[in-house]
Amino acid sequence: MQRPWYAYYDEGVSPHLEYPEIPLYEIVEASAKKFPQHPAISFFGVELTYAQLVDAMHRFARALSDLGVQKGDRVALMLPNCPQFLIAFYGALRAGAIVVQTNPLYVERELEHLLQDSGAETIVTLDVLHQRVDYIRDSTPLKRVIYTRLQDYFPPILKILYPMRLFFQRRLPRLKKTSDTYMLSDLLSQSPAEPPTVETHPKEDVALFQYTGGTTGTPKAAMLTHYNLVVNTIQTVHWNPQVEEGKEVVMGALPFFHVYGMTVAMNYAMFVGGKLVLVPKFDVKQVVKLLEKHKVTLFPGAPTMYIAVIHMKGIEKYNLRSIRACISGSAPLPVKVKEEFERMTGAKLVEGYGLSEASPVTHCNPLFGQNKAGSIGIPFPDTDAKIVDLETGEKELPPGEIGELVVRGPQVMKGYWNRPEETAQVLRNGWLYTGDIAKMDEEGYFYIVDRKKDMIIASGFNIYPREVEEVLYQHPKVKEAAVVGVPHPYRGETVKAFIVPIDGMEVTEEEIKEFCKQHLAKFKVPEIIEFRKELPKTFVGKVLRRVLREEEPSPSERSSSES
Repeated sequence: MQRPWYAYYDEGVSPHLEYPEIPLYEIVEASAKKFPQHPAISFFGVELTYAQLVDAMHRFARALSDLGVQKGDRVALMLPNCPQFLIAFYGALRAGAIVVQTNPLYVERELEHLLQDSGAETIVTLDVLHQRVDYIRDSTPLKRVIYTRLQDYFPPILKILYPMRLFFQRRLPRLKKTSDTYMLSDLLSQSPAEPPTVETHPKEDVALFQYTGGTTGTPKAAMLTHYNLVVNTIQTVHWNPQVEEGKEVVMGALPFFHVYGMTVAMNYAMFVGGKLVLVPKFDVKQVVKLLEKHKVTLFPGAPTMYIAVIHMKGIEKYNLRSIRACISGSAPLPVKVKEEFERMTGAKLVEGYGLSEASPVTHCNPLFGQNKAGSIGIPFPDTDAKIVDLETGEKELPPGEIGELVVRGPQVMKGYWNRPEETAQVLRNGWLYTGDIAKMDEEGYFYIVDRKKDMIIASGFNIYPREVEEVLYQHPKVKEAAVVGVPHPYRGETVKAFIVPIDGMEVTEEEIKEFCKQHLAKFKVPEIIEFRKELPKTFVGKVLRRVLREEEPSPSERSSSES
């Protein structure tokens, strides 16, 4: 067992790790040298060894180079979790390109913006998505499109059934090949496994454009260097003192096109020579079956994933005791969810914290040290954090006081692509201003109170949605909850709660309010309750409070509808 990073904190010493200055793709090549015949990825029962993955990665790098892709060119990926994602991701980096992460669910307008903003001249995507690419192609810098079929890595029976399913759903597209469109399978079969020679400077060269709303809401690309990503991968691996090279099995249910899934699932697995179990789209029944079948040891996820597992019908029939560690991110982890999941699986489920601008992880609770429910834990090795006042952002606040969380460390981005003013707003004097309201206790554990923009001000009182949501999750009939501030003619804003009851249970507005009155000050109790079957979420399971707020009518609209 390696020395836990939190042991240094217990001794009053700041932890420090050694980070090799290598390109990110070398973590895969290194594992291939150690474990060439070990399965690197598993996809619907088909496994690729590390030797096979590196061979495909090198062939794709050569193909890109032969097609004219040069160092610093942007290659966009619009793929779900599948073998082609890893081949294209690491292969593009091996060719010296910068990867542009793109969500396969994006509509034409969103895709067009990312391609225009990034300057991507190449995109790798699924053949079934070609109509979106065709629609916006002429208005973007695209010079070449590389298509792949999801079923290319399916087992034989699924290769037959998958096209039939698309046909009967009337979703089988007709892909027209042109001189600048290519099939990934053709490129891999025709290109030699001799990657181009590209000189990489890990601390300077950008590996990834990770698009994010950031702290200002405008979609922009966080420029993450090879070194940023290698560092954060090593920090995350060091977080788990029980990690065993060549023996770990990692659940890949978080989307890799999101920086959280990319680091804590994909890069983590590749660095330790583990097997990565790929799930293109989260389905709780499928995930639970794979957890048991593959004896998964690490299950990184979002709170909504753990909630789905806890409440899955028939979950008691599955043996999930192989899971040793779970790091929860992307949204606050309710204490009740943590306790119930740990009881059910025997795993350690801890809350961490990060943001795209930091590759992304900066904090986490220790697995075996002091674990504080409701806290995001302590800073990762070589990561500094402090709380500063909300007014100027310059005064450091003492333990217990609420302000903005700022961090610095070797995983922090180079800046935003083509956004010097916004870069200057969030990177100040070496510190990254996160936009999150937080506090630190006497022992150095940090607590996210809420996002700046999510704070509710009602009659002059500051109300933090997370605090109210924690109480709502304690109610025995509540499955999911979200709290937002809505306009109020007298208070300015008032508290509204959106609740998803546990399946098969009925709960009333009066029950919820009475429960809240027992655990919250009167001004924090939700004045409005709305029950729903589901809540709007991002692709990683974060509840979209913004969408809930936007759905609310203005006071004038509400009064006119009532009259």
